[in-house]
Amino acid sequence: MKLISWNVNGLRACMNKGFEDFFKKADADIFCIQETKLQEGQIDFAPDGYYAFWNYAEKKGYSGTAVFTKKKPLKVNYGMGIDEHDHEGRLITLEFDNFYFLTVYVPNSQRELARLDYRMKWEDDFFGYIKALDQKKPVVFCGDLNVAHEEIDLKNPKTNHNNAGFSDAERAKMTNILQNGFTDTFRYFYPDREGIYSWWSYMFKAREKNAGWRIDYFITSARLNSKLKNENTDLFFRAVLSLKDSDECYDFFEDLCTVSELQAMAQRFHVARLLSEGKTYQEISAETGASTATISRINKCLEYGTDGYKTALKRLNDAHDDRRS
Repeated sequence: MKLISWNVNGLRACMNKGFEDFFKKADADIFCIQETKLQEGQIDFAPDGYYAFWNYAEKKGYSGTAVFTKKKPLKVNYGMGIDEHDHEGRLITLEFDNFYFLTVYVPNSQRELARLDYRMKWEDDFFGYIKALDQKKPVVFCGDLNVAHEEIDLKNPKTNHNNAGFSDAERAKMTNILQNGFTDTFRYFYPDREGIYSWWSYMFKAREKNAGWRIDYFITSARLNSKLKNENTDLFFRAVLSLKDSDECYDFFEDLCTVSELQAMAQRFHVARLLSEGKTYQEISAETGASTATISRINKCLEYGTDGYKTALKRLNDAHDDRRS
């Protein structure tokens, strides 16, 4: 599933800069935008093949969100259902069969943190909202969250400390989300990557110098972690599946890995096979040389993981039985 989120900072202006061409070329399953700065009827944009949902701010030329989805949702909600928060067009929730999908534009705390108190109230209520949804189905939410969570998420953390978007209070609210059942998907794949930003000031040649902030996110319920994929991982597995036989696989992994890496992967699979046969930790350690910690970790994968080991072992056993018969 291809998902895209973009703070357009005024959709009407974007339409004059190739937005519609980009939208068509991207061919996303769900395409979200924030800060549309529109009122109903101010734009004619109804892409073929998509259901469109708009949440407009009551204040003209301000805030606003929209979602375009190829699949029709079961239900759509606008806002949190809390009157204090539901006049600025900041949230749309789509319910699908197996998950909730949200696009959100979190309030900016403004210069000198003038709106920080309201932002904190909004954050608390939003956290309660997504936790309530998460009890029913997994949640995927994306958008402009107006916070750089850690120092790695902006170019100049020291000079921006306690500015809007990098105050201790705002960062703590993000920490609370990520420590209570949700995953920052970018950091899931790239925990240490620097210099990746989603917003740059118009001043001081910030874009040219890549002096930016990462304030836009895709966040998911942690129980979806095993289903997260990035493009490189997907290409890798497609390459593996394209190989014709075990000889080609062996040659591929021999080129890809060092001997010790290949042996370590083979050892882990051997451990999984012995565990599935009911061998004890002591027996497995004696046969494979694996540590107790390694055996325990693989045993947890067999009990609580994605069934990857189990599926591979079953197919291996089935193939062995077919050869015997």
